[in-house]
Amino acid sequence: MSYDIVADIQRLKKEKNAVILAHYYEDGDIQDVADYVGDSFYLAKMGQQVQQDVILLAGVVFMAESVKILNPTKTVLVPDMEASCSLVKGAPYDKYLAWRRQHPDGIAVTYINSSAEVKSISDVIITSSNAQQIVESIPQDRKILFGPDQHLGRWLSKKLNRQFEYWNGACEVHVLFNAKRLVELIAQHPDAVVIAHPECDESVLQYASVIGSTSRLLEEVEKNPAKKFIVATETGIFHQMQKKRPDVELIQAPVLDSGCSCNNCPYMKMNSMEKIKYALETFKPQVHLNEELRLKAKTSLDRMMDITSGKEVSWPKEFTV
Repeated sequence: MSYDIVADIQRLKKEKNAVILAHYYEDGDIQDVADYVGDSFYLAKMGQQVQQDVILLAGVVFMAESVKILNPTKTVLVPDMEASCSLVKGAPYDKYLAWRRQHPDGIAVTYINSSAEVKSISDVIITSSNAQQIVESIPQDRKILFGPDQHLGRWLSKKLNRQFEYWNGACEVHVLFNAKRLVELIAQHPDAVVIAHPECDESVLQYASVIGSTSRLLEEVEKNPAKKFIVATETGIFHQMQKKRPDVELIQAPVLDSGCSCNNCPYMKMNSMEKIKYALETFKPQVHLNEELRLKAKTSLDRMMDITSGKEVSWPKEFTV
């Protein structure tokens, strides 16, 4: 990336009183120009803490929506409004609402990878980094409806020995990691530590020594003295892993078709430095939410923030929408 566009973005940030929050799955040049880089939960928290008037979320649209829900007075920009998510697309509001109505006594635990509309009919939002803490806060006698990512839900259910009702959704990147080819790769690299994101299928997760969020996997690479890691998550995280440990060898976990670039999230990779520059210049695209929708969605996000900060929360007895 040329120096000029980096300098332009840095200048625009100062002129517009703007801050850039970037997800680990963005390209390295975008991560390097960002003020804060992290996973979904970290970005949501930082959105509440930054002092700037303008927040540019270099990630996907649901992340920018979450920042806007929690910070209605801020101007929230996203480089590309088409940067969606297979989990969002696979959980349309009308069908999610019908599912909720089938289980009115259940508590809807919804992954942050969801639309603002789906968040508005959810009881609490989770991310992969705080999911266990939040589920453990729910009374044992309450039914849990978990969506949209069934693989994260099944991993949690097994880990916590607790039954869930699952929405049948999946991340189009993580489900493509292939267990058979992973076993072959492990045989070629017996000294490698296998680390995986819980959005992977259970057939892949069974071979991982460490399962966790992107921030947890980054921490493992940073602190584990091993010199080689097989990584089952989106490739963008490699940028920060190499920064933390330039001495290690990082091997991408395999998919069935070795000829495809399936380990890249197509939505995250829609963003570019040029689009970031344009957004800062024009304040477009900008996230706008209906206030009634924002307030309804905020309830579930507030519960996430309260539980993770150690506060007591109350749970609705029944879903009545």
